[in-house]
Amino acid sequence: MRAGLLLLLLASPAVAAPPPGASSCSGCHGAPGGAVPSLSGHSAEDIAASLAAFRTGARPATVMNRIAKGFSEEESRAIAVWLAGGGP
Repeated sequence: MRAGLLLLLLASPAVAAPPPGASSCSGCHGAPGGAVPSLSGHSAEDIAASLAAFRTGARPATVMNRIAKGFSEEESRAIAVWLAGGGP
């Protein structure tokens, strides 16, 4: 089911509305050169892997570990796909 959801999202044209939680990402991860790294140019796979690492604690963070724990793996993948597609 997860792979099917990811393939559907990847095969779909631009998503009109962001998945829940995705629109808040641009508040910190905006344009390149800011205090927080931009997500621009990152692949969906990289973003999803980072969210998973934050969620498990494998990647240390001050805030992202707490934010990532609020999303399931499927929600994180949907957010990653949307962000990689030029979401915010």
